[in-house]
Amino acid sequence: MYNEKVMDLFKNPKNVGELPGANAVGKVGNEACGDIMQIFLKINDNEIIEDASFKTFGCAAAIVSSSVACDIIKGKSIEEALKLENQEIIDYLGGLPTHKIHCSVLAKEAIEDAISNYRKKQAKAKK
Repeated sequence: MYNEKVMDLFKNPKNVGELPGANAVGKVGNEACGDIMQIFLKINDNEIIEDASFKTFGCAAAIVSSSVACDIIKGKSIEEALKLENQEIIDYLGGLPTHKIHCSVLAKEAIEDAISNYRKKQAKAKK
């Protein structure tokens, strides 16, 4: 069902766990499949993502999508991270089964939620 790269990343995920010093957290879920993703970001004053991590409850595709998404956005501005498309995650993984593509969408949405929450906190702090 999964290719070798997906299985290797599933067995050896990176970026796992809550990120100390995170100033942005996003959480999304898909009740239909039971996948829940939480993304933690550490964003500096120049709005560059210095670090990213995740906690995911779900299948192998959900876990590897979260891990890879964190790798892809590290070092990018939040504007660049918002341009991440789920197809980039799929391509990085060398493909996902059709019925697991929604996991890459969840990873994208979790990043968007984290950045949205970050922006809300920043706007509140400026008031």
